[in-house]
Amino acid sequence: MIVPDISQDAVAVADHYDELDPVYRRVWGEHVHHGLWTTGRETPAEAVEALVDTVGDRLGLMPGQACVDIGCGYGSTARRLAVTRGVGVTGFTLSAEQAQYAAGRPVPAVDIQVRDWLDNGLPDASAGAAWAIESSEHMVDKPRFFAEAHRVLAPGGRFVICAWLAETDAGRWKIRHLLEPICREGRLPSMGTREEYEAMAMAAGFEISGYEDVSRRVARTWPICARRLVKALLVDPEMRRLALRARNRVFVLSIPRLILAYRAGAMRYGIFTLTKAPGGHGTLANTSAEAD
Repeated sequence: MIVPDISQDAVAVADHYDELDPVYRRVWGEHVHHGLWTTGRETPAEAVEALVDTVGDRLGLMPGQACVDIGCGYGSTARRLAVTRGVGVTGFTLSAEQAQYAAGRPVPAVDIQVRDWLDNGLPDASAGAAWAIESSEHMVDKPRFFAEAHRVLAPGGRFVICAWLAETDAGRWKIRHLLEPICREGRLPSMGTREEYEAMAMAAGFEISGYEDVSRRVARTWPICARRLVKALLVDPEMRRLALRARNRVFVLSIPRLILAYRAGAMRYGIFTLTKAPGGHGTLANTSAEAD
């Protein structure tokens, strides 16, 4: 597990997203996650929605199903799946700014709450499906992140995680100059490997139904964000102010670092599909690891 040299907590994560709210929406968009390219001809907006639709497909969502979006951001993923799949979604974010933005775009059957997932207050076995798109990285206690998902899901429920992952056995240079700074600058308490995620999932009682490495199909997200940021800095005084004076301005440094981390193979992007067994603890199932 990669751990930054400055400890991070939920308060720091919330402050990061609240302060940089204009930057995230301008540079990364309302979904605040990577795009997934299949043909390479997709627009950034189409690629972002493709990742959401991939998550919905792997969850096997059914109309009327109660779902949980762990780390829902602005609620864009929750809204899209509620509309396209007919499900109800309870979303959790640490950011009051994100929740306020979501409140201005209400969709029936979507409830966005400002609350820490590690203290979510949901009843046992109350959801049929859950997803976490690039939010597990912000969890201070990752084993508890998995344990809470397992507790909240009904037997047979599915859990899909899209995660920033550290390269297995990454060398010292990659850790020191790429992975550890990315954690520090992005307010990530830790970054795990595929193997560490699978071990935590199984310890929580999940069966691992599938895994796919889609690093090559998502990596172009960051050059796009870099171009958007440069353009915004040139034309928008507010962007320049945040880049130069904000408490969390160091995140700007992570964009070129993320581009290099993907190219060097130091960082991977994995999609896990987990299932809560009908009863008792789950065991490792056959997995499909399609490395891009």
